[in-house]
Amino acid sequence: MIAYRIDRRSGVATYLQIVQQTRQALRLGLLEPGDKLPTAREVVEATAVNPNTVLKAYRELEREGLVEARRGLGTFVRRTLGPDADTGPLQAELAEWAARARKAGLGREDVAALCTAVLDSTYPEGEDR
Repeated sequence: MIAYRIDRRSGVATYLQIVQQTRQALRLGLLEPGDKLPTAREVVEATAVNPNTVLKAYRELEREGLVEARRGLGTFVRRTLGPDADTGPLQAELAEWAARARKAGLGREDVAALCTAVLDSTYPEGEDR
């Protein structure tokens, strides 16, 4: 099950953080079709956000066709965003690179900036694959 982390200093709306973290979990294969998302109450208890914020995020995910609400049962994943290829070896290489970057003294924001720069040069504007 996914555990949401809310960064109140990020400047990103709380509901969008929930949507983005859910999308990321779908991309990484941490959530798969049929998996149940935490209830709004569980998210509220874990993150201290307003229940309406959680419901707004879940409605957005439902509008995108990623999840579906089943009355009385909860909210379930409909489809994944993950690639068809096995990304395990790539993830392992990236984890090793991130560990080297940290050991070299780079902070999280430094690494994020490097990754963004590389992604921007590798994937032209508007191209996803």
